[in-house]
Order: sequence, then structure tokens, then C-alpha cells
Amino acid sequence: MAKVAAVVVAAGRGYRAGGDMPKQYRAIAGEPVIRPTLTAFLRHPQVDAVQPVIHPDDADAFRAATAGLDNLLPPVPGGATRQASVRAGLQALRAAAPELVLIHDAARPFLSGDLISRAIAAAKQHGAAVPAIAITDTVKQIDAQDMISETLDRSRLRTVQTPQAFAYDLIVAFHGRAAAAGREDFTDDAALAEWAGHRVNAFPGESTNVKLTTNDDFERAEMLRLASLADVRTGNGFDVHAFGDGDHVMLGGVRIPHARGVTGHSDADVALHALVDAILGALAEGDIGVHFPPSDPQWRGASSDRFLAFACERVRARSGMIAHLDVTVVCETPRIGPHRDAMRTRIAAIAGIPIGRVAIKATTSEKMGFTGRGEGLVAMATATVRLPWSAS
Repeated sequence: MAKVAAVVVAAGRGYRAGGDMPKQYRAIAGEPVIRPTLTAFLRHPQVDAVQPVIHPDDADAFRAATAGLDNLLPPVPGGATRQASVRAGLQALRAAAPELVLIHDAARPFLSGDLISRAIAAAKQHGAAVPAIAITDTVKQIDAQDMISETLDRSRLRTVQTPQAFAYDLIVAFHGRAAAAGREDFTDDAALAEWAGHRVNAFPGESTNVKLTTNDDFERAEMLRLASLADVRTGNGFDVHAFGDGDHVMLGGVRIPHARGVTGHSDADVALHALVDAILGALAEGDIGVHFPPSDPQWRGASSDRFLAFACERVRARSGMIAHLDVTVVCETPRIGPHRDAMRTRIAAIAGIPIGRVAIKATTSEKMGFTGRGEGLVAMATATVRLPWSAS
């Protein structure tokens, strides 16, 4: 039985923030908004289960945004209102039978572990509790003609955030009563609890726990996210393969016609192999051979995009981002220039970063050495990675 569960509501459309996708799947510094939101709960030692609620049309977007996140409960479809979506998440938790539940908006990705701990403690004590922030600006009430009618006492006013925390059986009962009464207009669960006659505690929230609503919010969030990734690391990679029989080479994930093929255990893509080692080097997590040993037959002929996707996922698993990828290919043939943009496009797609963060360069060895003799080709790569600062 789970003692504490979290419902993360991600079923809204959220197009007010701009872009061509719901805001919970837009990227902040290379990471979808919903991912750090879910990660905060998954990593908290007191949270036993995390239940996402998504729009039925967003299954693919959710799957891509959460790739590699372990221990998430399968997402359930939300309803036409936020209230209906929360109710769906609560119903999905019946089998887990939690004692407490935290209800959080997916578009608030900057919540801290301390905030989650305070929410749990407040729910244990009061049965219903919400994080709240004191208002520092003077607040005026206006009339229908936009004229000030009253100055409110801000000392008793608060803005409310999520996660809102409740005894599970209590909030489930309140949602049931509201549904039976035909009430679907509550914009948060605290208001529903108040309507049901239960007093709700307000505990200290966090000024950084903002809800992303407008494009300006996203611009500020981008700066905040980058500021949190203060551990900037650089890794280098190198790979070499000999030419052999065949009619093409794989370079940067692109099939390039050629008079000869390349020998290697996988598809022998020197550009992607060098990038994998560069990324793993920045993370200090070994090299490509550690994770994909050539002695393992399952990697024979494997497409190297799988290796690069794995390395990029290792960055995301540590709540980091790939800032830049740079590859230099050394060979006499084939000519790289005509395929440069296709390679950049493919690498950017695998890594989940903008094409402007991928560079492909090419040179020859001036007819010297094994590359100059046309015996093989070489790739060198550099990866710049940003991680949250830690001592490790």
C-alpha cells in the first residue's frame, strides 16, 4: 500500500503559452516541462506512487517526454475540466490505496523536494493543505468602469500554488459529492474542499514554483532552468573504422552511397560512435564499449542511433541538457559537404535538441596516413553538457 501518492495533472491544452503543442510538452532548455515535474515526485523519498493524467491525444508526446523515467504509473486520460481530470487520477489510485495524495499541475516544473516535504507534513496534520505565497504588491478592487472601489488588506491575502495535499479518502469523498451535485467549476482542489465545509491549511509555498502560462513565463523559465544547470562539462570522443566490402557508409545516422562499405560490429557509424563517447565522457560514465560491448551478439549490425539515444537519455536521467554537439570527420572520400545538413538534422532528432546545437565539419589528412591512403575514416567529437551542480 502506498502511503503517499502524487497526481500530476497534464490533460490541458495550454496553447495560450504559444507554440504548436500543449505547454506541458514544450521544452525548457532542451527538456519537456512535464519531465522535471514528474522527476521531482519520483525522486522524493516519501512519495510512493506517481499517477500522471494526460489528454487522450497526447499519448505519443507523453511517451517521448518521459522516456527512461522509471516507476511511473501508466497515465490515465483526463476529462473536459481540470476537476474531472483530478477525479480520474484519484480513481486510478484506488488500487494503491494511499493515505495522502498530492495534486500538482504539470506546468509547475520548479517545485523543490522541500516543498513536497512541507505539503506531506501539512496534510498529515490538517487533512487538507495548500502552498501559499504572501502578496507583496498593493491590491485594488475595481468596479465595472475599471475604477478603484476598494484597497484590500494584503496582509490576509495569499496566492495559492500546487501541490495541494489531502488525506486521500477525504478528497475522494469531496470529488464524489461535487460530481453528484453537478459541480464541475472548481479551479483547484482547495476550493472544492472549502465548498465541502473542510478547513484548508495554507503552508509556505515557493516564489520559484511558478505556473507556466504565457510565452513570457517560458522565457523566464528558460533563464531559471539554465541558471540551475551550473555544472558545465565537456567530453571528447574518437572513433575509427576501416573500409571493407559494401556499397554505402553510415555517417551521422545518414546512409551515404560509396564504392566501399565500412567494417565494424554495429553499422560502424564513426560520427555517432564518437558522439556517444563524447557524451558519456562528459558524464564520466565510461565509453560505448562499456555499455554496448562488441562481444555481445545483440549489437551485431545494430543501428548506431540506438547508442546515441541511450547516451542522450543518460543526460536527461540526471536532469541535464545537451548544450552542443560538434563532430569532425577525417576522410578522403566520401565527400561530407553534400550530406552535412542531413547529418545535422538526424543527430538533432536523435538527441532531441535544435539543429543549431549540432555542428558537422570535415577535412582530409592531405593524403597522409591510413585515411590519406583511403583505408578508412576517422571521427572526433566534442559534447558540451549542462548538469545540476553537485559534488559528484
